[in-house]
Amino acid sequence: MAVGLLATAALPQDLARKSFAGMITRLMPNGSAPLYALTSLLRDETALQIEHGYFSKTMIFPKVTLTAAATSGATTLTIDTSDTTQTTYANLVNGDLLRNPTTGEIVMYSSIAGANITVKRNVGSNGAVAMSSGDVLYHVGNAFEEGSTRPSSVQIIAVRNTNYTQIFRNSWSVSKTLAAMPMIAGNGQVQESKQDCAALHAMAIEKALFWGQKQLSTYNGNPFHTMDGIFATVAAQASSNITTIGASTTWTALEAALEKTLQTQTDPKGAPIRTIFCGGVAKRTITNVARLNSQYMIEQDSTGRTTTEWGLQITTIHTPRGTFEVIDHPLFNAYGQANALAATAVICDLDAINLAYLRKTEDMQYNNNGTPVDIGVDAQGGTLTTELTMLIKNAAAFGIINNLTNPAQG
Repeated sequence: MAVGLLATAALPQDLARKSFAGMITRLMPNGSAPLYALTSLLRDETALQIEHGYFSKTMIFPKVTLTAAATSGATTLTIDTSDTTQTTYANLVNGDLLRNPTTGEIVMYSSIAGANITVKRNVGSNGAVAMSSGDVLYHVGNAFEEGSTRPSSVQIIAVRNTNYTQIFRNSWSVSKTLAAMPMIAGNGQVQESKQDCAALHAMAIEKALFWGQKQLSTYNGNPFHTMDGIFATVAAQASSNITTIGASTTWTALEAALEKTLQTQTDPKGAPIRTIFCGGVAKRTITNVARLNSQYMIEQDSTGRTTTEWGLQITTIHTPRGTFEVIDHPLFNAYGQANALAATAVICDLDAINLAYLRKTEDMQYNNNGTPVDIGVDAQGGTLTTELTMLIKNAAAFGIINNLTNPAQG
């Protein structure tokens, strides 16, 4: 019983209808791209088993490095034989021409014995010139005399590149009682649970594309396999493309780190374009590097009025050799601006990366529309399952830049 003025304090708890919007707002890490920016940009292909891969060939460019001086009349050159990469003396055959850029002389390769190669001197208009230890001679073609004997054949050996599929699973589940109850916000608990499950499933795949590590083992007595992401692939196949900026980020340092990813191109028909996924600190640093190394003024528009917009946001970087599109990726901001990931940038060649699906995403639901539940649970739910792997077909076109902080001039 209430005597006098009836006020809100007299109402029993939950008697008055609550005032809430009908929508549930999902808060995600901030960035200038959708949360699943990388996944949405990639092409799909089909995997036929848990190990999926490709074979690649890298063009050879032979060279030799002298370890001893040679007079203008010497036909035996002593070279460094410790370098066993595809760009060495091991790929030379008789008739190949080598040019010394220091002296301009061209010599013709004949044979090798240990660390000594036999060459023909005085090939070309420059004539024979004395050479110094440390001189590097680069391959510049071949030449043969009339009626010559055929040279030895050279084959580029294919390299096998593999990755394992990874099974991603996320479930949603709501009791039948909760499903029957109306909610004051959202689209009902069944739909809300499904949406949460789908978001977490897509996010798990996106995270693995960046930070996954390959392994083939067993777990709970069954085969267990995970895939390499971009970070692991670059570390294993192109570690020289990983750069940690020092105390400050200058344009010179940034350009040098970006240029490393332009040495090879997967698609020779297209322009060298790379995509940079980075955190907010890295994006801000890139913009401020441009601001500190540039001059800009506020100008009046055609009507004579001063513009009311001011500021700078760099979304594309042009270097003398390529173009880099900058995307602020939410996952790099998920743990705050003080986390090292926020100051990290990953450079990708989107022409060289694919997703191979062994199983496309499927939603296996139970007790839906009267379907019986195997274990007799009075609930409704399901599980999203996807099995895929990622292929990077030109790791040399990818790179990682750490510590993109403290923008500076230079």
